[in-house]
Amino acid sequence: MKTIFSTAAVLIAGFFFSQTTVTGFVYEDANRNSVKDRREKGIANVAVSNGQEVVLTDASGRYTLPAYDHHSVFVIKPSGFQTPVDGNNLPQFYYHHKPKGSPADFKYKGTAPTGPLPAQVNFPLHKNKEEKDFQILVFGDPQPYTLKEIDYFKRGIINEVKNNKKNAVFGISLGDLVGDDLVLHQPYIDAVKEIGLPWYNVIGNHDMNFDAKEDALSDETFEENFGPANYAFNYGNVHFMVLDDILYPDPRDGKGYWGGFREDQLKFVENNLKLVPKDKLVVLAFHIQMMPERAGDDHFRMEDRRRLFELLKPFENVLMMSAHTHKQTQIFYTKGEGWEGAEKLHEYNVGTTSGDWYSGTADAVGVPRSVMRDGTFRGYSFVDFKDNKYSIQYKVAGKPDDFQISLYVPKVIASRRNSARIVANFFMGGKDDKVEYRVDNGNWTPMNYTETIDPGFMKSVLQWDDVPQLPQGRRPSNPEISKHIWQAPFPGKLAVGQHKLEVRATDRYGKVHTAEQNFEVQDLNPVP
Repeated sequence: MKTIFSTAAVLIAGFFFSQTTVTGFVYEDANRNSVKDRREKGIANVAVSNGQEVVLTDASGRYTLPAYDHHSVFVIKPSGFQTPVDGNNLPQFYYHHKPKGSPADFKYKGTAPTGPLPAQVNFPLHKNKEEKDFQILVFGDPQPYTLKEIDYFKRGIINEVKNNKKNAVFGISLGDLVGDDLVLHQPYIDAVKEIGLPWYNVIGNHDMNFDAKEDALSDETFEENFGPANYAFNYGNVHFMVLDDILYPDPRDGKGYWGGFREDQLKFVENNLKLVPKDKLVVLAFHIQMMPERAGDDHFRMEDRRRLFELLKPFENVLMMSAHTHKQTQIFYTKGEGWEGAEKLHEYNVGTTSGDWYSGTADAVGVPRSVMRDGTFRGYSFVDFKDNKYSIQYKVAGKPDDFQISLYVPKVIASRRNSARIVANFFMGGKDDKVEYRVDNGNWTPMNYTETIDPGFMKSVLQWDDVPQLPQGRRPSNPEISKHIWQAPFPGKLAVGQHKLEVRATDRYGKVHTAEQNFEVQDLNPVP
């Protein structure tokens, strides 16, 4: 969002004020021209931030904040109002104050010099009817490295979503919007705007300026294209907070990146949450997951996680959303992980729209199937909010809504001495969910939760190693342990012939998902 000035007299007078502060109004933009006209009134008690401090507007809608030489000022949209969106459906809620601009020697363009602060930095809002029950769309890692992969993203995700966005009121992408080539930010923006919804964006480790010598400058191109990398807004009875959780260069050795936060970011979180009612649902969106995947994994700075958890502790309802792994996992933090809240803290590590980086053979629309390493099919998510509660449904791209479980069932099993197993991959599942099976309408029997490799995905990968000529596409990544697999043996004494297997999964929201598959029993054929 560019500066929005009031009258010339106020502008001229403003240059005599100290540049140590930034001031202006949050106002109701009745005619939606993004200019504060004389008759347009300010809005009281709206939060505005400079990325560290957060203040509320006074009775006239005015705010005043400390000004820094290289930062952004932004309004924290209140419920019942909407910020303007530009022609790309990107919310315009910020003003970049970068007098000298972004570093000129960066490979990818950042913000041009903005010069001195204007007399007023005003933020227009217009009234927007917001229900407490609403829905949003969530994308993990579109991550195209080329224009061809932008085309995959459009054909495989955008074309479906724009005709199947259900009741979503806005969307959010959880980082890695592109794959290192930041010129692709604009083609990504062009694709997503076709959905026709306001769209918020999170920075990922593949959206950064690798020329940066300090973390505060690693998001210069992202900020120019999308706005601040750390910001917040309200909708209904939900407070959303978007955070850049990538430290680049890694402060430990100056190489690569590390998950975590700078001190100014944690100050923003602290100052912002002081103004959020404790009965609201707080939703955090960031890129890198905070839970180690295995013993010895130090991909995230644990002290920063501890401090964030302490700030979130007073809130009974919290959801965190991340991406980055190109797998899908339900993570729950308890006292063992340093969470001291009343209920388990849920981090939804979201499956990606690019799946396994656009690998595999083509699907029905000519896009790589790109099943993820844990057997999750490529897709996106809908999050439904009911007041200060939430539920989530994952949508596999190109499949019906009810495709939530992938089954691996042998086509034929022996009538006796059979070691084959039934395997169910419940994409949205976690170890506390209930998954059951039955054969031929028999009794429902619990399946066993098992952290293992999805055999169906394993089979699809190994097929690439047993062909005389490579098929179209690229060999998928090797399988990794999945956190949503259930197994069970076949019942004994099944008659020779065809049988029907059914699996049902009851998720944490009480919704039941089903899948079924036929198999055949044959008499054992011993070696003579």
